[in-house]
Amino acid sequence: MQGHQEYIQKKVNPVLESMVTQVLLERPDDLVPYMIKWLSEQADIPSSTHSAEYQELQEDIRRGEARVEELRKKVGKLPEKGAKALAQRGEIVDEEEDESEGEESEGEDLPPPPKNYKSKGPRSSVSAEAYGAWNQMQPFTPPVFDKTAEQANRILQKLEESFLFAALDQNELQVVVSAMQEKQVEAGTEIIHEGDDGDALYVIDQGELECSKMIEGEDKVVKVCGPGDAFGELALLYSCPRAASVRARSACFLWQLDRETFNHIVKDASQKKRDKYESFLKSVPLLEGMENDERSKVADALRTEKFESGAFIVKQLDPGDKFFIIEEGEAIATKSFDTNQIPLEVMAYKPGDYFGELALLHNEPRAANVVAKGPVRVLALDRRSFKRLLGPLEDILRRNATTYANPNT
Repeated sequence: MQGHQEYIQKKVNPVLESMVTQVLLERPDDLVPYMIKWLSEQADIPSSTHSAEYQELQEDIRRGEARVEELRKKVGKLPEKGAKALAQRGEIVDEEEDESEGEESEGEDLPPPPKNYKSKGPRSSVSAEAYGAWNQMQPFTPPVFDKTAEQANRILQKLEESFLFAALDQNELQVVVSAMQEKQVEAGTEIIHEGDDGDALYVIDQGELECSKMIEGEDKVVKVCGPGDAFGELALLYSCPRAASVRARSACFLWQLDRETFNHIVKDASQKKRDKYESFLKSVPLLEGMENDERSKVADALRTEKFESGAFIVKQLDPGDKFFIIEEGEAIATKSFDTNQIPLEVMAYKPGDYFGELALLHNEPRAANVVAKGPVRVLALDRRSFKRLLGPLEDILRRNATTYANPNT
């Protein structure tokens, strides 16, 4: 049994995980032929050596691709109603969904995998495995690297500023801080090379680095990173090759986090956060009509904020840059109708209620205060994510606003 388990972990899982990653990235309609084709490419098997059944499948794929191209050309010549009719009958491929997904992936909350990513074959390590009686999850003990209290506090501050670690609680953050290993590099050092497998991410403590990509045969700088920035996370998040090269512009002091700790702590916490928020968002009336994948994207983008009793969540006349949903606790909205008037209570909020949308919809200052009535925990969505993710709900938000007895925020 031990021999089987070791064989599965070292031989089978890397191949399966790499194949599943590519399947999820490309989402082919004909799954089995795609998998057969993918496996044969990894083995470098000449097509002439395949069985007759395989050759037949390959021919089916070619005929299918030709048919799709033929239908696309026909659709281009049809009036709009005719195209829609074909789409309803399932005779054409709906590309609009793919385009909208591409647009929605532009947010800062979770970076998308590189658009030109192509699997290079089985990896030496895995980031997501299936576990069961045949493949027991092994206990994980994160590494601990000595560092001064001042260094630990500096790392913690930088982690708390990064979206990547937003789902971690304080105990999990401390584990990550302890697992980070210092790395000093000289100016000109290449830390990451585009196309290589990734086994670590980095947080910059001191110095500047430049990210570059090969574009039309030329190595072009696409971004400059400085203290507090994290890089190298794409390869860990998506188990894909490095999307860019990273070189030190000056002498740099970095903190390095290994893949295994990232998978066990950061990715696991992110999934738990998504599951928790998705469950809560289902109870929010505003989001009831959302599809599951849309709700998942909102869950990924939300940030938790806590306020003590009496604290201002938003202030009247301040610029509006966030939308809020009450997760726990209660709050009240107060409003002054002239500069000399004591604010009057105009609305009360309970878990599931939302506020702050009008300032974002109209690009106006806050119309009222919102004050915590006891300890309150809210879920916040920044302006860009609000527009990107809740755009389809804009009409509902505007319609609801007209039913308010008093001005909202």
